Amino acid sequence: MATEEVAAKVAEEAAKEPQSVEVLNSFISDPVGYITAHQDAIISVCTNLIYAVIILVIGWMVAKLFGSIANKILTKAKVEKTIANFAGQLIKYAILAFVITAALGRLGIETASFIAIIGAASFAVGMALQGSLSNFAAGVLLLIFRPIKAGEYVNVAGQEGVVQEITIFTTTLLSVDNKLIVIPNSSVGSGTIINYSREEKRRVDFNFGVAYNADIETAKKTLRQMFEADARVIKEDGITTVVSALGESAVTIHCRVWVKSSDYWDVFFDGNEKALLALKKAEVEIPYRTVTVINKK
Repeated sequence: MATEEVAAKVAEEAAKEPQSVEVLNSFISDPVGYITAHQDAIISVCTNLIYAVIILVIGWMVAKLFGSIANKILTKAKVEKTIANFAGQLIKYAILAFVITAALGRLGIETASFIAIIGAASFAVGMALQGSLSNFAAGVLLLIFRPIKAGEYVNVAGQEGVVQEITIFTTTLLSVDNKLIVIPNSSVGSGTIINYSREEKRRVDFNFGVAYNADIETAKKTLRQMFEADARVIKEDGITTVVSALGESAVTIHCRVWVKSSDYWDVFFDGNEKALLALKKAEVEIPYRTVTVINKK
């Protein structure tokens, strides 16, 4: 009984053996006869192949067209160029994914199993590229919420400069001394972002030291008049001149003025120089460290 069962299983396995070798041998021995015998099947395969190629070509053209249209619409709507390009590319490749699936279905390939394979491969690639995916996710968030944009002066990830470009994976800054700084988006998104250009105006703070025997009111009045004479200072927001500290050898007068963000550094540097000249002209003593040497004999 056992021998009969074994024989039956062997016969069953033999029946299940792939017939690809037999088909190949039949085609090699008599190609014309094989083609004649299977011409309907061959015509069907060739037809499906032609349709699949047509689907791919037309699908590629449609995907490229829709991506370009989306890019142009967003650009005309004054959406940032980086976001417009990204949206156009996303639409293009999303359409291509459906086109490839349709072409494979036309060829008789099971798209469900194909999608499962792609999903498994994507998971493996994703595990290997966790850092890049983190940069990608951060880049998408930066493009959506736009805490920074091209042309703004910012401090991100401990670096300062003018934003040149925000891509899906990196953010590029140009420092004040003309160095190009490329920062991964994950570092930008996970840290503190300081945007110096987003607001139209900024406050400039100054600290000036005058001697204890100087006329404080004269010093304050001189500094106020100096800032009032500067056309870049926004007078409507007020000018503050107060005594902020009593140091070891000087009284500190703190001044605050509001200016346009683009004028910040010019006003800051000019203000320090003009304050020195104005206080000297008003004969307000500016203290400096001195060393007294006593020679005891």
